[in-house]
Amino acid sequence: MHEILIRGAEVVVTMDATRRELAGADVLIRDGQIAAVGTGLATDGTVISARGCVVTPGLVNTHHHLYQTLTRAVPGGQDALLFGWLKTLYPIWARMGPEEMRVSAQVGLAELALSGCTLSSDHLYLYPNGARLEDTIHAAAELGLRFHPTRGAMSIGESAGGLPPDSLVEREADILNDCIRVIDAFHDPREGSMCRVGVAPCSPFSVSRGLMKDAADLARDKGVMLHTHLAENDEDIAYSLAQFGCRPGQYAEDLGWTGADVWHAHCVRLDAAEIDLFARTKTGVAHCPCSNCRLGSGIAPVRAMRDAGVRVALGVDGSASNDAGSLIAEARMAMLLQRVQNGADAMSAREALEIATLGGAQVLGRPDCGSLEPGKRADLAIWDVSGLHAAGAWDPVAALLLAGPPRVKHLFVEGRQIVDDGRIATLDMPRLIATQNRLARALMG
Repeated sequence: MHEILIRGAEVVVTMDATRRELAGADVLIRDGQIAAVGTGLATDGTVISARGCVVTPGLVNTHHHLYQTLTRAVPGGQDALLFGWLKTLYPIWARMGPEEMRVSAQVGLAELALSGCTLSSDHLYLYPNGARLEDTIHAAAELGLRFHPTRGAMSIGESAGGLPPDSLVEREADILNDCIRVIDAFHDPREGSMCRVGVAPCSPFSVSRGLMKDAADLARDKGVMLHTHLAENDEDIAYSLAQFGCRPGQYAEDLGWTGADVWHAHCVRLDAAEIDLFARTKTGVAHCPCSNCRLGSGIAPVRAMRDAGVRVALGVDGSASNDAGSLIAEARMAMLLQRVQNGADAMSAREALEIATLGGAQVLGRPDCGSLEPGKRADLAIWDVSGLHAAGAWDPVAALLLAGPPRVKHLFVEGRQIVDDGRIATLDMPRLIATQNRLARALMG
């Protein structure tokens, strides 16, 4: 039995049922779980001072394309809308392989960890040159982040009226068979699981109606979750109306893509009826505010979704369309955009922090994560609010989003320290960055 005591935090933000915030409190970790939260706790194990710090549950990222960390700020795609941006990047991504997938995943996950993230999903929907989903799974395990990879896919290439080049699409039978393979090999449904696998056809404009239906049936047979892009921008809505004769929400409902085991990325253009559908069916949404801004997609109706009872979480989206991967910055942007759209009282810093922590855990079906309570997994972020960014702040919890700091001091996942004093503790970061830059330069050639 190993214990770690986080002692004397300025505030512990529990995100429990009553959203308690405890001043001068401690958090006791035992064997990967939260053992106690309170004041005056003691241990014979390791003690870490949290003086001058705010302790929060680890942040949860519900939408990413980790491989895209190799294609940040690509000329030709910097100022394009979604479809044009994709057409620019597809040929570059087609030159990637297993090493690119593994290294880019570690870079993206390390970046997330420094921004307070302890649990991340990933949507990998292309597998060029022998790449496989486990390239990313092994990368996450080495770093130590809790991971929810999804086996994405594209099956309709340019010759069949789709967006991606034919070289990046797969046969639908092969897609389904590989979904079965990776679920059987890597999905762990148990409480405290470090890896759960989902099924995630890329989007309604890159796979067939049949694959969407078959993927939903397969996922439910295997007891795993479903994920895709939906209603991302006006082009997306127009495509759905032209090709399917209905809006994206109706398309999703017809094919079994609603329910508590489903979460959709973006949902910028959901209308009132679709919001009501998602609320009634407990369908989740991964809100990606920075990417939505970068691609000019619009502001998602998060205030209306939350008020209707839709489960909303945050996603940084791919680093070719963000181009950063900071989840705490995403929470700030989510708060600011709702205020721009709906007024200064539309979303508080605490509500945005709740969406980034508990909200993400709920969308990913992880009741064992997302809050700091006895029995929950020991996934927590320690933020130093004694420095420059929060100097002069009257409310240290709100200051996390209103002022800073932009990265964590310490980060724990399953009771294991991943970030130590602002540095990744589990990887050789200078070597990783050098490898990443070498691979990026090769893609530029």
